[in-house]
Amino acid sequence: MTLFSIITVTKDNPDGLERTRSSLKMQTCNDYEWIVQDGRTNPDTGIYDAMNKGLDRASGDYVMFMNAGDVFASSNILAAITALAGADFIYGDAVENGQLKPARHNIARGMITHHQAMIYRRKAVPDLRYDTSYHIAADYKYTVQFLAQAQNWQYIASPLCIFETGGISQVKTGLGRREQALIRQELGISAPGVEVAQIAAQTLKDWVPSLYWGLRKRRNTNRA
Repeated sequence: MTLFSIITVTKDNPDGLERTRSSLKMQTCNDYEWIVQDGRTNPDTGIYDAMNKGLDRASGDYVMFMNAGDVFASSNILAAITALAGADFIYGDAVENGQLKPARHNIARGMITHHQAMIYRRKAVPDLRYDTSYHIAADYKYTVQFLAQAQNWQYIASPLCIFETGGISQVKTGLGRREQALIRQELGISAPGVEVAQIAAQTLKDWVPSLYWGLRKRRNTNRA
């Protein structure tokens, strides 16, 4: 069995797709299949429908989503993940806008890291799919439901991906927060004060980014 299924969702972004392809070709581990869901040649109803189509095609032991424009943080990322094979869920840090974005570890308070820095063992929850009724936060619901059944988490304390900024989740942050709140309500997750904290963090990120990134790094250093 192929170890990794790398699923790339794209539409009208040939330059981004080429960056992702080049990053994948540079990996020292080549035990993977690359599944490209192109919205032009294989129409879908949105990004999460496309991701579900990718899951339906996947045959690898582990699934990882790298959308067009996303790249691996280095050439040995897949090799590093291979060393942890056997875990149901593997995750790490990310790079965004040239800044290290350390992972968090409490899914109740929001996504713990960028989706591109999370690796799911496909057979751990084989029938799980993205809820397409959510337009921004379906990946959050998917991850919460996956982790509720995952037996073994493994964290890699280094960046796994360089995230392509400018996507809908960054443009419509308010909608994303509202959808996350609905998901927590739907799944019975209690996280008092999380929406206020998210708004404060986003405001700081938008208006004083240097302070935002400094606090993120300090919190990660203190945790270590």
